[in-house]
Amino acid sequence: MSQISYKDAGVDIDAGNSFVENIKPLVKSTKIPGVLGGIGSFAGAFELPTGYKEPVMLAATDGVGTKLKLAIDSGIHNTVGIDLVAMCVNDLICNFGTPSFFLDYYATGKLEVEVATAVVAGIAEGCVQSECALIGGETAEMPGMYSKDDYDLAGFAVGIGEKSELDRTLHVSAGDVLIALPSSGIHSNGFSLARKVLFEKMGMKFNDDFEGKPLIETLLTPTKIYVKTFKKLKNKIQALAHITGGGIVENLPRVLPEGMRAVINESKIRTLPIYELIGQHVERAEMFRAFNMGVGMVLVVKPENVADILANSDGYEIGFIEKGTREAVLI
Repeated sequence: MSQISYKDAGVDIDAGNSFVENIKPLVKSTKIPGVLGGIGSFAGAFELPTGYKEPVMLAATDGVGTKLKLAIDSGIHNTVGIDLVAMCVNDLICNFGTPSFFLDYYATGKLEVEVATAVVAGIAEGCVQSECALIGGETAEMPGMYSKDDYDLAGFAVGIGEKSELDRTLHVSAGDVLIALPSSGIHSNGFSLARKVLFEKMGMKFNDDFEGKPLIETLLTPTKIYVKTFKKLKNKIQALAHITGGGIVENLPRVLPEGMRAVINESKIRTLPIYELIGQHVERAEMFRAFNMGVGMVLVVKPENVADILANSDGYEIGFIEKGTREAVLI
């Protein structure tokens, strides 16, 4: 009677081991003070930093959404890992948490070592940009759950914050100024709509010229990571909102106290060319709900700190806070 191996069932343990060897130097490149041990144990370890009066651990998890479909179909895998890290750490800093470490989950139908290594290289790069450590992860080969070429990603970021600083709504008041930090592109939200418009409605191809380069390069531009900017400007920021799914109008109210509203001058927003293209077939209001429209983060700052913020970032003023219903309105 013939015997069946795990490899016959679609899971290649040797490929998994080869992948682990490939990523060891990538993981090592992200090491920062606080990391205890290396990969290969059952859990990653990180020493709690000192200097906090009431330290609180913060955690955020996210994925990359259907942007992964573009990476898979185009064969460009080295940038979505940056997106994965960015979507998590950009959330952490909105509660004044400093990212400490990151873990990833990579699931696929068939483990292609070269592809998986490229993805983790992006994750490592995102961690370097975030000044946090990649201390562990999980790779799952699941034939029957995913098709051969498909994979999915999830990320988990943990950071440390001061308990008294977590609730940023306590620091927002009428007269505060809204500063937009530009996005690098679509980031990692709204790709189901973008793909439908660009490839189904408009019939465009990956290699079509857009702004002097292939369209796919614009679409796969990694999400901008704002951790270093946050660290530099933290003491001059009242609150900040990561502009993801739901756009400015749904994310900015999350940092507002009751009785305050955010007023955004739509004409001041520096909309990116890709949104002008997609917007030919999508109503403006829907665009602002589905996309960041060129704004990756909104800072709430006191008027006296505006000049410093603008001088030490690529931000620009887009509005203000006033008394009113807790909402964000475009005028």
